[in-house]
Amino acid sequence: MNNRLKARDLGIQIGSLSVGKHNQITDVPGVQVGHVTLSRELEDQEVIQTGVTAVLPHEGHLFYKKVPAACYVLNGFGKTAGLVQVDELGNIEAPIMLTNTFGVGAVMDGTLDYMLEQTPEVGDTTGTINLVVGECNDSYLNSIRRRAVKPEHAKLAIENASSSFDEGAVGAGAGMVCFQYKGGIGSSSRKVEEWHVGVLVNSNFGRREEFRYANYNSAGVDQDIPDGSIMITIATDAPLDSRQLKRLSKRASVGLGRIGSHIHHGSGDIIIAFSNSNQVDHFSEDQVKTFTSIQDSHPVMNTLFQAVAEATEEAVLNSLTSAHTTLGRKGRKVEALPYELLKNH
Repeated sequence: MNNRLKARDLGIQIGSLSVGKHNQITDVPGVQVGHVTLSRELEDQEVIQTGVTAVLPHEGHLFYKKVPAACYVLNGFGKTAGLVQVDELGNIEAPIMLTNTFGVGAVMDGTLDYMLEQTPEVGDTTGTINLVVGECNDSYLNSIRRRAVKPEHAKLAIENASSSFDEGAVGAGAGMVCFQYKGGIGSSSRKVEEWHVGVLVNSNFGRREEFRYANYNSAGVDQDIPDGSIMITIATDAPLDSRQLKRLSKRASVGLGRIGSHIHHGSGDIIIAFSNSNQVDHFSEDQVKTFTSIQDSHPVMNTLFQAVAEATEEAVLNSLTSAHTTLGRKGRKVEALPYELLKNH
């Protein structure tokens, strides 16, 4: 589907750490990603350019086998659902879902339908379930008021999840704009000793003059493109608890700053991190549970921090180099990043 290139295909290498086999979040064993992309023209210059992306932390049953997790809000101009419980209990028990701002409710409904079908105990013999849905505002290109995202699209995105996925103007990234070029879904990974760190972003922020990888060119740019957002998902198989994952998530801000983000007033910049190394049994009756985790003071923690910073920066760049020129509502067009504008790095 996508014949655009990733940054490394263009000779751009970010950082000094080794990259995983596919340079995607799915280099973390067990992680899967699925998309549903909605793209069609309507009447009266209205256009649907939106979708859903699902990130599955492992291949098993996520409610029965929860993963340690954390979230960090760089700027809270966002409508993400489920973060309160993630912050309180330190785990994730459902797929991490991404969509547009007005699609959060529909995606919650569809994800709940999927999880209830898989988990007859929920809401009956056991408690309820916490769903995590992140969003970015794609209303510059997408006729967001038409609310094209439906519950069935969330279910299909989960069912589509695999270890191989497209980047760019796909899934939740179909209508996103980054540095006033076409943005969307981007991913990258790093190897740290025997472990992996993977990052997936939905990029929808920034202005041309802030982008540090391209020569500034504002010709033909609509300066009314609003402040956007970025959703960042960090995955690792390194044994980390929720407190350590919170520390890890904060380092994504380093990658954002390096590529040029100033974290605008109107930008929802939200990071969700998880480790699938230690899984938490929902039905365990053990009074005490023992887990293995990396010691905070060990030098490998610094390398994990570095991995997050590098992979975040590269994931944003990949979202730009992978995305294709996209037509949207009101005759708007957002150009793909021209490769010839990229500086030497």
